[in-house]
Amino acid sequence: MARTDSTDNSSLDNPAYASLSTVHSRFAQRSGRVLRYPEDIIRFLGLPSPPTDADWQDAAKLVRPGGMAAIIHTNGALPNAWTVAGTIELFQMTGDDADGADEPDVISLGPADVQEMMELVRLTTPGPFSERTIELGEYVGIRRNGGLVAMGGERLHFTGWTEISAVCTAPDHRGTGMASRVMSALTAGVHRRFERPFLHVARTNTSAIRLYESLGFRVRRALTITLIARA
Repeated sequence: MARTDSTDNSSLDNPAYASLSTVHSRFAQRSGRVLRYPEDIIRFLGLPSPPTDADWQDAAKLVRPGGMAAIIHTNGALPNAWTVAGTIELFQMTGDDADGADEPDVISLGPADVQEMMELVRLTTPGPFSERTIELGEYVGIRRNGGLVAMGGERLHFTGWTEISAVCTAPDHRGTGMASRVMSALTAGVHRRFERPFLHVARTNTSAIRLYESLGFRVRRALTITLIARA
């Protein structure tokens, strides 16, 4: 059973909004108080908490008719202009006790590696990832025989915190400790900025949760990511 971390930080309660309001403000598309990432980077829409009717009206200005966006579920009813297209049940984990270290076989990834990264994502489905997602932060990987077989990187980023995301290993290389080494290298990078790492993991992904706990991460809370569609 996952242990719960009692870390109390309001920014973690609304991480997409916190990210777009601070470190990632350069990416923010804005209408009133509502912020969103460019759709070809990531679909997160940042709503103030709690959102007002005026905020939802502003959100509609940032999502084209028929378009979709991802939000942290507010447990409130959606306005009539929006419908639920899907939900993802997650645990949010924080790494206050996580140790990081430089790993000799973990290398930096950049624009020249994007097509291989997209292929690895296709094989492993770690979560939403597009060709521009690497603009959000540092991405690292492991190569074997010249091919990219493991990777991970940074996604949401706000004052004092960096989210580790898209950690995945090719099926024929699982069980060799690559995910642990990628996580360790990323955690070390976060610590060098005197920040703390956090992540989101599907509640059903028990093997990943065990791995993250073994590395010093603890469950802070359960949350729901809701994919909403504009009528």
